[in-house]
Amino acid sequence: MATLFSRIIAGELPGRFVWQDPKVTAFLTIAPLRPGHTLVVPRREVDRWTDADGALLARCFEVAQAIGRGVQRAWDAPRAGLVIAGFEVPHLHIHVAPVWDMSDFEFDKAKPEEDPSALDDAARKLRAALIELGYEQARDTGP
Repeated sequence: MATLFSRIIAGELPGRFVWQDPKVTAFLTIAPLRPGHTLVVPRREVDRWTDADGALLARCFEVAQAIGRGVQRAWDAPRAGLVIAGFEVPHLHIHVAPVWDMSDFEFDKAKPEEDPSALDDAARKLRAALIELGYEQARDTGP
């Protein structure tokens, strides 16, 4: 059975994509810690990050670094936070978000965004920052 993320990647469920390449994709989470909170996800289903082959894991981290640069630029954040938790969906995913302090990592504070336009705006803002930084993988990923 396909994971929730595989269904988003396949277009069966909506997603606000900010990155597309042959191995990895990235899209905004619907329950952000902060605006711009993005999930970096390999296209191939891998449950635990410790089970991923080195090349795929390296690519995921390369994309996470690019997304981190983008969220820092788009939200003028002092840091880009990165977390691999892996309990919510059995498909490797890296959380990347703009952060100002350690309280920004409190997942119990994350709530589903009720305003779809806020997610759309965050996706546009992040894509624009990524393109400004020279990441062409952010083009043609959404409205």
